[in-house]
Amino acid sequence: MGKLIALANQKGGVGKTTTAINLAASLAVLEFKVLVVDADPQANATSGLGFDLKEIENSIYECIVDGIDPKTAILKTEIEHLHVIPSHIDLVGAEIEMLNLPNREHVLTKVLDQVKDNYDFILIDCSPSLGLITVNALTAADSVIIPVQCEYFALEGLGKLLNTIKIIQSRLNPDLEIEGFLLTMFDSRLNLSNQVVEEVQRHFQDMVFETLISRNIKLSEAPSYGKAVVMYDATSKGAVNYLNLAKELVKKNNLDKK
Repeated sequence: MGKLIALANQKGGVGKTTTAINLAASLAVLEFKVLVVDADPQANATSGLGFDLKEIENSIYECIVDGIDPKTAILKTEIEHLHVIPSHIDLVGAEIEMLNLPNREHVLTKVLDQVKDNYDFILIDCSPSLGLITVNALTAADSVIIPVQCEYFALEGLGKLLNTIKIIQSRLNPDLEIEGFLLTMFDSRLNLSNQVVEEVQRHFQDMVFETLISRNIKLSEAPSYGKAVVMYDATSKGAVNYLNLAKELVKKNNLDKK
């Protein structure tokens, strides 16, 4: 049975989608079966894994709103073991359409229950908001990875996210855990980056991943080619960082492949 991990932070530009794509690809390279669920209407994880949004027939929107079988929406990427349920701009309207549904916070749980036995990991890329789709993702998930960028306002808004997680734990998903805080866009040359790392580690201690995701040109370029960085330049710092993160996650969950 697959472990469901949501990547969430209502702050935009913190590296959620970059992490969803590259952590998933790294886990797949380590021969785990991985599904990326693109739950962001911007669909950047979908295009970043090489799919043309205009050619997508079924997406997470149809799974949520029309109740189609999620297996018919799954697409295979160029990386063996890595699949994706794509997103679509229509997902913007899904929250309004879901308002009148019974158990509206559990719709995504029911969708993913149909496929989770086929994967080792399912990563849900959430939109930068705390709307109903993100609430659905956190309700469906076993745990949440919170990317935090090493910049001035890093901790701003985290209180609001943690409060949302607490509400979901108390009302919808008591088993939801914080997998870890992931420090992204790290630049060792900047005092500020180092200060943010210290501040986040002081605040959250052993809940912070040891792996830091450095600023890296190849990491920024890869999505425009529809590739994960490990396929674009496997020797780049970004590729090595995400491979290390994948190994750290596997070790933390005692899932080492022997």
